[in-house]
Amino acid sequence: MFCILFVMIFGLSGRVLTKDTDTKGRFSSPVLDVTEKQLIIERNQTLQLNCRGRWELQWVLPSGTPKVHHGTQIEETRCGKKNNQYCSRLMLSPALAQHTGSYRCRYRQKHRKQASVYVYITDSQRPFVKVQSEIPDVVYMKEGEPLVFPCRVTNPDAKVSLVKFPFHPIAPDYRNIIWNSRQGFTIRSPTFFYIGLFSCETIVNGVKYSNKFLTHRPVNKILDVYLNSTGLVHTLQGQMLALNCTVTAEWNARVSISWTYPQKANGSATIIRRISRSRTNMLFYSVLTIPRLSKADRGLYKCHVTSGPSKRETNTTVIVYDQPFIRLKHRDGPVVHASAGQKSFRLTPKLKAFPEPEVIWLKDGMVAAEQCSRYHVDRFSLVIRDVAEEDAGIYTIHTGIQQYGLFQNLTLTLVVNVKPQIGEKAVSSQQPGTVQRGSRQALHCTSHGVPPPQIQWLWHPCPPKGLSPARLA
Repeated sequence: MFCILFVMIFGLSGRVLTKDTDTKGRFSSPVLDVTEKQLIIERNQTLQLNCRGRWELQWVLPSGTPKVHHGTQIEETRCGKKNNQYCSRLMLSPALAQHTGSYRCRYRQKHRKQASVYVYITDSQRPFVKVQSEIPDVVYMKEGEPLVFPCRVTNPDAKVSLVKFPFHPIAPDYRNIIWNSRQGFTIRSPTFFYIGLFSCETIVNGVKYSNKFLTHRPVNKILDVYLNSTGLVHTLQGQMLALNCTVTAEWNARVSISWTYPQKANGSATIIRRISRSRTNMLFYSVLTIPRLSKADRGLYKCHVTSGPSKRETNTTVIVYDQPFIRLKHRDGPVVHASAGQKSFRLTPKLKAFPEPEVIWLKDGMVAAEQCSRYHVDRFSLVIRDVAEEDAGIYTIHTGIQQYGLFQNLTLTLVVNVKPQIGEKAVSSQQPGTVQRGSRQALHCTSHGVPPPQIQWLWHPCPPKGLSPARLA
């Protein structure tokens, strides 16, 4: 009961110091009925704190202290001479070691305005606030941040030492290594030395107590993210879909992989995860599988990857067809033109099909690629290299998806245009040279081209001292 009286006395003192009149600036922050920054009580005693303010109040308790508990009571009333203030009383009975921590009273609508007190609840059989299992807690050593071993104690006067496994004590120097009974040990600038197993140790009545910690240095660098299919994924209704998202990260990296996809709300997919190691990297796999696709499964599939603050993502679009199909038609009509001497010419009809069909090209009824080494098939196109006049002809594309019994053909005619050429280097005559004036002569011109060239003869009058020349233009 001594402790209860102790707290209540300070509560009265606090109320004496504050007048009930509501002057300007009063209670801009809530006020506790204790003036110290910390209280020390023993286990199983009752903790009572009173708070007063201008607006509605709420309590923030240590993590080990539940608000809804048979031993926790919060009583809220209106107070002051004109009932224009708010009062809140917190009672904790019995107080236990795990209730050690900071108790804060703040305004419900203004969280930054608050008053606090740190309460130690001493227990000789529980010097550390947290009682561990046999498994050490993991603490993270992040680049540029201090490392904290959170071995808080229930008594501010406890003598605690930090030991690196197996027997390496680390003494506080209050510059880089700092001990604080409310926080534990803080290493301001941790080095690789602090990677390993550590323990906070204290001895009470000849009994040794400890909190153990395993430090982990998280690595957050994501080197690469890719899907097994980066382009559009075409598939049929009723078939299975499997997308594999592979993440390459540095050693010791911890990676989280998640998916968004059209039917995620219905849980239509199963996801299997796997991890493997290479000599230099970690490989994380996440395989999304939908056993039987429906039209509702078509759309965008995204793989999201996070590692600490690092984030990456990749995606693909899935197109689901009702049934297999072939659609084949001319691109520029049934007749196409090329020119002799072209380095290459491509015969490409409009073809859309799924699954991808087998394609055979014929020229004049014979397999084109077997007729000439200048012909080769590139997916659905027939490519002709070094186009020549003899490449003209009738070409037929045969397409087929044999497993579904789908076949379709298309014929087109290739016309190879050839520039007009004159067979003679000069116009020929029966008797080259001079001819007698007034005689009859025959001039011959042989030409070739596709389409057939038009021939036109031109002449001009003779020079004054010469005979009539004729020329072909």
